[in-house]
Amino acid sequence: QCSPWKDNACCTANTSSEAHKDQSYLYNFNWNHCGVMPAKCKRHFIQDTCLYECSPNLGPWIEQADSSWRRQRILHVPLCREDCEQWWQDCRDALTCKENWHKGWNWATGKNRCPWGHACRPFRQVFPRPQDLCEKVWSGSFRYSRERRGSGRCIQMWFDPAQGNPNVAVAKYYAWRKRSSPGQGDPAVRAQPCPELLLLALALVLLPGVSLGWGS
Repeated sequence: QCSPWKDNACCTANTSSEAHKDQSYLYNFNWNHCGVMPAKCKRHFIQDTCLYECSPNLGPWIEQADSSWRRQRILHVPLCREDCEQWWQDCRDALTCKENWHKGWNWATGKNRCPWGHACRPFRQVFPRPQDLCEKVWSGSFRYSRERRGSGRCIQMWFDPAQGNPNVAVAKYYAWRKRSSPGQGDPAVRAQPCPELLLLALALVLLPGVSLGWGS
């Protein structure tokens, strides 16, 4: 599911492979903390990981992070409403025990487990609206955008690479806005993005394509 970025990516084929595992070395995070996560729900989290790890278009939303486990994060990336709403729809019946997946887990066994006193509940109860899921699950990494796919004003989590990458124009638009309004950028963001992304926020220059070694 990382294939849309294979011709111009910040990740490797090995990273994309790990993104698809239930327990990978990337974050050592277990999607199945409340039983097996349904495949239709899990695919959105895999796409989320692929976007985060592979996309060269998140530069405008990179912020410094004062944390022992990351130096940078993304914050308030405007996610297209269709992407957010479909994510919520496909996960509404899945189970989880926490609203913010960035912190507060029980790591006593070496993988994340629900903390004491946190019962597993359907996503639709933990996240009553699509906006709640997209904005809260990774502590503000995403912002629910009312803009639609193709508007040039919101980031798509998934796209058909044969039609081009729609997120290039979006990144340029927001990078221009950020440069035109000093000090107006959003503060705060999720694990450390690839450092090449910083170039987009400063220069609006796409990196040369990096082949992931996949077949066409």
